[in-house]
Amino acid sequence: MADKRELEEAFRFFLNGELERMIFSNPRNRDHYIKMTVRPLMLKGTLKFQVEEFTEKQAFQKNMDREEALSYLLKQLDSLYRNGEVVSGTGSMNVLVGKKGTVTVKKKLKIAPGQKGKGAASGNNLSVEAMERLASHNRKKNYVLAEGTPVPFLAELGVMTADGKVVKARYDKFRQINRFLEFIEDILPRLDRNRVNTIIDFGCGKSYLTFAMYYYLKELKGYPIQVVGLDLKKDVIALCNRLSEKFGFENLHFYHGDIAGYEGATHVDMVVTLHACDTATDYAMAKAVRWGADVILSVPCCQHELNSQISNGLLQPVLGYGLLKERMSALITDGIRAQLLEQCGYKTQILEFIDMEHTPKNIMIRAVKQGKPKKDEGLELQKLMEELHVEPTLYRLLREEL
Repeated sequence: MADKRELEEAFRFFLNGELERMIFSNPRNRDHYIKMTVRPLMLKGTLKFQVEEFTEKQAFQKNMDREEALSYLLKQLDSLYRNGEVVSGTGSMNVLVGKKGTVTVKKKLKIAPGQKGKGAASGNNLSVEAMERLASHNRKKNYVLAEGTPVPFLAELGVMTADGKVVKARYDKFRQINRFLEFIEDILPRLDRNRVNTIIDFGCGKSYLTFAMYYYLKELKGYPIQVVGLDLKKDVIALCNRLSEKFGFENLHFYHGDIAGYEGATHVDMVVTLHACDTATDYAMAKAVRWGADVILSVPCCQHELNSQISNGLLQPVLGYGLLKERMSALITDGIRAQLLEQCGYKTQILEFIDMEHTPKNIMIRAVKQGKPKKDEGLELQKLMEELHVEPTLYRLLREEL
């Protein structure tokens, strides 16, 4: 067991430019924050630490200096989180806080504490390796698929070289894939290791993310899964099936068709829709609800439907500008979708997603089934739709479930 002084010294040792990530989880209560991460970054030539805390629906970031970050994470570990994990170029550490407040610390060090050189990077005196990592603080940080580790399907798709180096022109795609896998990582507790989990991916396109999801869940995490990719382009489906066979992904199959008409499963555990245009997203979500899917991951695009419906006298001075009307309609569309899923018994988050095919940043709707539908909580949403004179497709499709 470790006392407070020993715990402080342990974290102080790791809180430097060699740090890759700290993750604090398993909160004593889930009323507010449920997870916290810490990672280093350079701001105007000064080493800072980005502390990001997550609620069920939002993420909050603060940039702190070393002492401020140390004080804050110790406070949060003492009052809120039971688990702490540290990964660094100097080693790793796991912290477990017991129910009676006892603290257990397990460390694996690559250098001796106090040793100068590579592992002693503190303040702004960073090793060359740490400086290279911090030069692009999103690169190599918290990536599920790490650069330098060969991934055969990424090499085949032109994202990596055979030795694991990310192709410079495809780095945005590499970041997008890893960001998507972070969302998958968060929902792992909803998957069952004791039976086959069925996942449907509608609008899979060239399937970079579909292959990544399969590789991560099946090859890296060992979950029993079967993944079905659906798309309306026959040539794309043929290509994806050839690649799936080439990679040896036995439980990944692609079919030509629309999710609204797909009858190949009676129960689906997770539904993924990326770039399903306009109301195609609504049909996919409605299908997922009727399947009783535990998880829905959706990145909508081309939300045109409400743009032709929305009308409100109070908002008319703003709606008169076509671009603003289009963007407001898209945001309102996704907000209504999230609320409708809440009424159907899902805990819904709206998150930011890297989307290089359409806009630099898109919205992801992540819905996780929690329990009974909340049919009595739809009055405010109904009033909003009436005020805006809109009736979205998802509302019509789920009318019987609401």
